[in-house]
Amino acid sequence: QLRLVESGGGLVQTGESLKLSCALTGFTRGSYAVGWFRQAPGLQREAVSCVSVDGSTDIPDDMRGRATISRDDSSNTVDLQMNNLKPEDTGVYYCAATRSRLCRLWQEKYEHWGQGTQVTVSS
Repeated sequence: QLRLVESGGGLVQTGESLKLSCALTGFTRGSYAVGWFRQAPGLQREAVSCVSVDGSTDIPDDMRGRATISRDDSSNTVDLQMNNLKPEDTGVYYCAATRSRLCRLWQEKYEHWGQGTQVTVSS
């Protein structure tokens, strides 16, 4: 069974950092591109970052310089490091996997999703 489980969410202050982890279970190591997405209350889900099978990454302009994604195929995990967090970063963060070797920032490209982890940034 293919599963993605996010962890590391919580409550932080503005300007602080947070690292989220996504554990992939049942996936062949190093064969799926993985993305991180988030959804704030009342808003559509949006991309935060993604990492391809070869380790190359893509990050939206508004997260560039604040988000770093990395994958460890030995442990089948993908981490998202976020720095200088702002209240507008608050939301539920999801990781997702696609059979494609190349990641995309489009959520429609992802077949498998985790349940999400809550991140709250207080001002």
